[in-house]
Amino acid sequence: MIERTLFNDEHKMFRETVRKFVEKEIVPFHAQWEKDGIVPRELWLKAGEQGLLCCTVPEEYGGLGLDYLFDVVVFEELWRAGASGPGFLIHTDLVATYILSFGTEEQKKKFLPKMVTGEWIGSLGMTEPHAGSDLKAIRTKAVRDGNEFLINGQKVFISNGQLCDVLVLATKTDSDAGAKGVTLFLVEGDRPGFQRGQNLEKLGMKAQDTSELFFDNVRLPPENMLGDEGEGFSLMMTKLSQERLAQAIRSATVAETVIEWTVDYTMDRKAFGKSIFEQQNTQFKLAQLESEATSMRVFTDKCIELFMQGMLDPVDAAKAKLLASELHCKVVDECLQLHGGWGYMWEYPIARAYADARITKIAGGSVEIMKLIIARQMAKEAEARH
Repeated sequence: MIERTLFNDEHKMFRETVRKFVEKEIVPFHAQWEKDGIVPRELWLKAGEQGLLCCTVPEEYGGLGLDYLFDVVVFEELWRAGASGPGFLIHTDLVATYILSFGTEEQKKKFLPKMVTGEWIGSLGMTEPHAGSDLKAIRTKAVRDGNEFLINGQKVFISNGQLCDVLVLATKTDSDAGAKGVTLFLVEGDRPGFQRGQNLEKLGMKAQDTSELFFDNVRLPPENMLGDEGEGFSLMMTKLSQERLAQAIRSATVAETVIEWTVDYTMDRKAFGKSIFEQQNTQFKLAQLESEATSMRVFTDKCIELFMQGMLDPVDAAKAKLLASELHCKVVDECLQLHGGWGYMWEYPIARAYADARITKIAGGSVEIMKLIIARQMAKEAEARH
């Protein structure tokens, strides 16, 4: 495997701290959390105490003011352990980032310190029953009532929905204005009229609580608006590259990890007088997957580097998300096959990884949407050549 050059000694030391935390505080309990469909709030407080949440938040808002790679380390170590439960990614990489990028000074001081400590858990309220990838089509409305806004509508598939204390909520403030009618609000979890539906039962990522959310005349003051009125869609678009990069990092990490598990398993397991790994078919399959995973890692790390320089193009982020998620699903499928019947047993991590993988082709924009983005750019470049 090509050595990764992104990380310095501080990042490597931090990785050891995160790995120990995951092994002690998450791995022994994760199977139970999968049955519960949720992780305890105590885990968030412990993670906050160890500095694992919102690493990039500046010191004036209670954070450590570290670079993006510290967040990457946390996410990678969770995924390496097969820990799909804690919704740290949504909390750190999206909600805190939205507030830090677009929030007022008062909003930053109110929300970020408690998110850093894990006292408050963040969630992102965008997807609706009739609007998935097409965010312009949302129906949740925010209507002015005097000097305040009344919010009515619903959201679905919301990660951290059962636990969230602060929600970045996408609404329509002007139903006739299309994308320019979308406005973001910060909604506290204890607002009257804010109701959580059932904790949805999913194919995979079973320890990650995922909810329907309902808004029945939720009253918000104007200071809860995130950004300006009608600016919500453009703000969401600026964060899509980061969200898709995170998905690519996840998939690249899981692909590498699952291959490692499978090499270990096939070297120990015997059939027809020799290890499964010694069978030529096994060697060919794993060699191919390893080569593809290495290529994906190099591309993903390059995208991380570009992102940190403020130079990650949305089309390149779409390419990374597309290729990584498809490789992710391919790897878990072929590696499960090499585990034989045991790979189908939930007690084996490969079975969990298989179930968890399928969402990667949907979350953060479906692979079909990624292809459309890439194709449109190709068309523009073709027109420019002629």
